Amino acid sequence: MSKIGSDIEIAREAKIKPIGEVLAKLNIPDDPFAFSPMGRHVAKLNLEYISTLKEKKSNLILVTAITPTPAGEGKTTTSVGLSDGLNKIGKQSVVCLREPSLGPSFGMKGGAAGGGYAQVIPMEQINLHFTGDFHAITSAHNLLSALIDNHIYWGNKLNIDPEKIVWKRVVDLNDRGLRKIKINLEKLKSNIPRDDSFDITVASEVMAIFCLSNNLKDLEEKIGNITVAYTKDKKPIYAKDLNAQGPMTVLLKEAIRPNAVQTLENNLAIVHGGPFANIAHGCNSILATKTALKLSDYVVTEAGFGADLGAEKFLNIKCREANIQPDCVVLVATIRALKMHGGIEKDNLKKENLEGLKKGLPNLERHIQNIKKFGLEVVVAINHFVTDTDNEVKVIQEYCSKMGIKISLCTHWSNGGEGTKDLAMHVVDACKKNKKENFKYLYSNEMNILKKIETIAKEIYGANGIELEDKIKEQIKEIERAGFGKFPICIAKTQYSFSTDPKLKGAPSGHTLSVREVRLSTGAKFIVVVCGAIMTMPGLPRVPAANSIKLNKKGEVEGLF
Repeated sequence: MSKIGSDIEIAREAKIKPIGEVLAKLNIPDDPFAFSPMGRHVAKLNLEYISTLKEKKSNLILVTAITPTPAGEGKTTTSVGLSDGLNKIGKQSVVCLREPSLGPSFGMKGGAAGGGYAQVIPMEQINLHFTGDFHAITSAHNLLSALIDNHIYWGNKLNIDPEKIVWKRVVDLNDRGLRKIKINLEKLKSNIPRDDSFDITVASEVMAIFCLSNNLKDLEEKIGNITVAYTKDKKPIYAKDLNAQGPMTVLLKEAIRPNAVQTLENNLAIVHGGPFANIAHGCNSILATKTALKLSDYVVTEAGFGADLGAEKFLNIKCREANIQPDCVVLVATIRALKMHGGIEKDNLKKENLEGLKKGLPNLERHIQNIKKFGLEVVVAINHFVTDTDNEVKVIQEYCSKMGIKISLCTHWSNGGEGTKDLAMHVVDACKKNKKENFKYLYSNEMNILKKIETIAKEIYGANGIELEDKIKEQIKEIERAGFGKFPICIAKTQYSFSTDPKLKGAPSGHTLSVREVRLSTGAKFIVVVCGAIMTMPGLPRVPAANSIKLNKKGEVEGLF
């Protein structure tokens, strides 16, 4: 096999089409009513046009993965490759992805638009500012922060307790220096100095609301219901009490329109929204997914990190709010990653190691079992590396066969859609076998909050139970007394383990889920449960990806990968 160039080199060599031609394949007219071009290769779909589209019998495929490792799994790459593969076998397919955050783009991951010959393009634009959606979300979020402090400065008519402001600020970068800050330090008569902090934009409740809204009216209502603070007698203050929902929605009115781009094989990709899955709910926007379901026979979408985080939240949070459900789940794994779960060090992954692989397979099995608890069909996609041996592939095939699970060896990274045709056929068969009535949530809305957390801990993470301080228990009781007990749970924890210990690989059991903090998201309509040492403002690694990103002599971006 000839040497394959870097992701950015491959993207630059692509025969990219004008976005109007890509949209025409889905019968979207070249009309200002339908879409607004954002340059030659990107478009914003118009909400008015989307509202005229009729529902159709479509198949929704959720792509998720085993527990992430430094060896890589390739979930986005597989999502893109699968959509191209479905088109290759004569099925109409659209892929729906999250927008990359500048935090990981300049931090540890680099770009997040797929890789090899399974990418969405224009890659540089998507990975950087794209259509400005994240900037709009950051601005809307921080406008609310400014309105809170301004209200206090001008007399505090709402009697907000400065010590009980729960609305942080955000920025779309990894900046650990902003985790704790002090504000209002200027010596003015009305200033009240206080502690504050920043989250990363993808952890913002505005981002979650953005992705869980069905239209502009729904967006504005949800924003108005955000809890920003409490009075000294513990009464909640909402964003609507500050009349913030109007201007915040104005800042988001263009961003809320789904973004249309294309794969390397010129098939439609909708890239919109992007909450993290370890500290938020990890799915692209409801608007994007529902639009794709109206346009195409098959829709491939992904949920962030491993199935214990992204898939669980997709199914328990997004599916509830959007009233949708998948027809099939694709679980992505690599032999390299499974060997790491079996205790093999990263430097030794290129060598065949059947025993190490076998020790790591319980991680794959746990994720399969978890998905089956929702009553869904599962197909395993092995993202192929050249170092994988036939013996190692055979071990996984035999392991999955005993569980009655179909498995496909996928070469989309090097072969594009041609490398996922087998996976595509398995997915089509799984969608045919799927029975809608078999789908079920992991927990009911009526279950109390502690029981919901415990159910996720035991059923998904393999924990024995949960532990939390009495003050957090009392906070949960207050949430229930306030009428928010029916909200689903969004657990914030490390993505690197079923437990809260990132070093605990494989499929650990018998551990305890330690609840450190509970945050009520009254706008997004879920409860964030922070577990372990998770940070809602990540830091940069010792050698950040930013160190390699620059412009070359031609004025082209280098270093994105």
